[in-house]
Amino acid sequence: MANNTHDKQVSSELAQRCAQTLYDRDVATQHLGMALLSSAPGQSKVRMTVQDFMLQGLKTCHGGYLFTLADSAFAFACNTYNQPTFALGCSIDYVAPAFEGDVLTATCNEKSRGGRTGNYDVEIHNQKDQLIALFHGKSYRVQGEILSQENVND
Repeated sequence: MANNTHDKQVSSELAQRCAQTLYDRDVATQHLGMALLSSAPGQSKVRMTVQDFMLQGLKTCHGGYLFTLADSAFAFACNTYNQPTFALGCSIDYVAPAFEGDVLTATCNEKSRGGRTGNYDVEIHNQKDQLIALFHGKSYRVQGEILSQENVND
């Protein structure tokens, strides 16, 4: 039992390191002011505040920024196993508008993972815990590693 707990801890630590490494390299996500709040195997949570330049003509957050927030959470979640993984396809349903100043949190959870593909769902909520959007992403794993072998066990 102790080994199983240790393995989960190591997996959690690896997941956090992989997600943080990708976040550190992700200029687009950082440019939009997104913050990686947490990560675990197959999971992540990312926060973004809606800024004035993110508004479309009806003064609500442009759907492209909501998609980008969800896509970033998806990317961090599906790359928590130290295996480079890309989006194979994504879709989003906009449920409610987000407005300037809203603090949005995208929470991604793995639904399935096997072979080279995985399925992930993201929910975006505002600071009032209102559902703003639902996103589904399908991932595809490629060869290689996010962290070099020397850095995996550090």
